[in-house]
Amino acid sequence: MQNQESGYYYSFPAVRGIQAGKPFYVAICPLRIIPKIFSYNEDDVPPELRAQRTLNKTRIPEMVKYLLENPKNYVFSALTVSVGVDIAFEDNEATPNLGILKVPMDAQILINDGQHRRKAIEEALKENPDLGQDNIPVLFFIDEGLTRSQQIFADLNKHATKPSPSLGTLYDHRDESSELARMLAMEATPFVRLTEMEKSNLSPKSNKLFTLSSIKQATRALLNKGPKDAYNAEDKKIAIEFWQEVTKNIRDWQMAINKDVAPAQLRQEFIHSHGVGLHALGLLGRNLLCQEPDNWKEKLRLLSDINWLKTNPEWIQRSMNLGKISKSTTNIQLTANALKKALGLPLTPEENALEKQL
Repeated sequence: MQNQESGYYYSFPAVRGIQAGKPFYVAICPLRIIPKIFSYNEDDVPPELRAQRTLNKTRIPEMVKYLLENPKNYVFSALTVSVGVDIAFEDNEATPNLGILKVPMDAQILINDGQHRRKAIEEALKENPDLGQDNIPVLFFIDEGLTRSQQIFADLNKHATKPSPSLGTLYDHRDESSELARMLAMEATPFVRLTEMEKSNLSPKSNKLFTLSSIKQATRALLNKGPKDAYNAEDKKIAIEFWQEVTKNIRDWQMAINKDVAPAQLRQEFIHSHGVGLHALGLLGRNLLCQEPDNWKEKLRLLSDINWLKTNPEWIQRSMNLGKISKSTTNIQLTANALKKALGLPLTPEENALEKQL
């Protein structure tokens, strides 16, 4: 920090670039100063006078937990900010676009993108100050007024698309339920070669029968696991054994595996080829393994007697909403209830209460 005409300023190693004829700067900032120099508009300022959305505080704890649990293996993308025109950039003839960005300490800096990351960094530093030694890239634009700042926010978020649950499962190597789902998709019947690894919605002509995200959710239900629970070798063994045993009792799945029928045709006609059916089978398995630990494979044979057709009135009222397949929690549980009754398993008081609503 040095003294300028306006007082003290921060100095950052930075690169200067040009977008749409205007300069911008990419600087490397220590995490420890992020809470000090970057601000966001207060919640009580009307939306039309803000340059970004209000802070959604419910998002912060999960982001803080991520930082604290992965101090050696986290990734935070760059913050994008607008800063007053009184900043300075010092370079030299040898490297005209590489130099030092000087930002006055009293400059008003608005975050166009990344206010939740900024708040998470602030909270995480309170519990682990060592994180302050790390760096984060910051993209500086020259502040040309509220209208320009609002437009920057709109442009940055206009084309942002959250990855599908299946793609998130495929690439998430910290989440053990995702790891198990990937293993099942590559090694276990009936999922091998019949799993869509990237999309979470299958097209009408897709040659896949399941999505990776539906396998993850169904197996989590089977093993009665929460989102962050750990899985041991016994859990993985049970998951493989259960899904393979289910396959033995659903002839349509066997036909798809043997390529005797197109997966698209099965999805068009049967409930067992949709996420609601797979998830319900997972819930059924959880109860079956608890109530019939020594006899569950025999019980599963009754699956072969079930009418899985979508036109079955049982599924129309349990697995669908206004004539369309629904993966809501209620529809999944109602579907599982029907499977439990078909296999002679008792319903819980909560499940019986749900039945009365039909």
